[in-house]
Amino acid sequence: MPNPDDDRTGARIAAHRKRAGLTQQGLAQRIPYSYSLLHQVEAGHKKASPQLVAAVARTLGIPVTALTGHPVHHLRPDHVAALVQPIREALDLYDLPTDCFMPASTTPDLAAAADALCRDVRAARLQQAAAALPSLLTELTVICRERPTTESWRALASACRSAHDVAVKLGYPDLASLALERMGWAAEGAGDAVLAAIRQYRRALAYRNRGARHAIALSMVAEGHRLLGQAEPGLERDAVTGQLHLGAAVIAARANDAARVEDHLGQAREIARQTGEAGRVHWLSFGPANVGVHTVFARLELRQFDAAYAAAKAVRPPRGWATSRRAAHLVDTARAEMETGRTDAAIASLGAARRLAPQQTRFHPRARETVRGLLHLRRQSPDALSRMAAWIGA
Repeated sequence: MPNPDDDRTGARIAAHRKRAGLTQQGLAQRIPYSYSLLHQVEAGHKKASPQLVAAVARTLGIPVTALTGHPVHHLRPDHVAALVQPIREALDLYDLPTDCFMPASTTPDLAAAADALCRDVRAARLQQAAAALPSLLTELTVICRERPTTESWRALASACRSAHDVAVKLGYPDLASLALERMGWAAEGAGDAVLAAIRQYRRALAYRNRGARHAIALSMVAEGHRLLGQAEPGLERDAVTGQLHLGAAVIAARANDAARVEDHLGQAREIARQTGEAGRVHWLSFGPANVGVHTVFARLELRQFDAAYAAAKAVRPPRGWATSRRAAHLVDTARAEMETGRTDAAIASLGAARRLAPQQTRFHPRARETVRGLLHLRRQSPDALSRMAAWIGA
């Protein structure tokens, strides 16, 4: 007996397929799934997996929600594991036989899809990104092994970086580490020093927890700077250099090394004056606003709470700033407000972060810490805080 929801998803796939002028056979040839499976999904006899839905949506150029029929922002913790496992499986294909996988997309199409995936992550559409990752990673891995080009390797490195970002935001550090290993493999295949440096930046941030060996993380940052010495001068190299300094500032703050924090923030600030807002450079959001955001975080870690609050209020989000960056800043602003006695403002900032990026905020460890802190401070929790605590699991 087919599930009614699956039946409706299959019917939507059929309707959009017909609208695009494709037969079932024609659509099956464009996605990495068989005609038989597509036929059964459209008939409602088999469940449409998130990966199949994402592949169909990407092929037809429509949002995933056009096929699912419901918004994707209500991501519950019990759904996360089902989204994450296919990503892990796709990343594990890099050294396994790929005879059964037949990429149907061209390298330029896949590169465009990898770029669109970065936009989804920046927009905090985590479920949509997670659903699209397995098929994209699979096709790019096969193409890089069978018909490698610099463009395909770069697209694969980008997709692996997105897999890392999704895994971090959903709380899967082991998967994030695996994704960075594959990103390194792809960056080497592309011969791209900038991508390799970005990987070192991401690796270093995995050591930002208290108790970690921060010297190792700072060595990774230094290796990133060394790799950038091989890159062509210009905006791209400058932006990544600045981002490496911001990463080092975060790590130094965790290590309670105030002098090193100031040194790296100062260097990043000087580079940002020259680059301006360079958010489109490898989707790093580097620029004066991002320097301000990292300054807030560093001040919080150093327990300079008044300075953190002042820095938070001084940040001026640029036009088109990534939703994920804006929401993360609101979470840190809430912490600064809580630590300076502005509890009502902190609750409001957390609420704004939730409205802006619900998936990201729900799994954000600093959001959970701040909610717990507010519950401790308030003898009587207002309804907004009680609802937030129940939603976030604090």
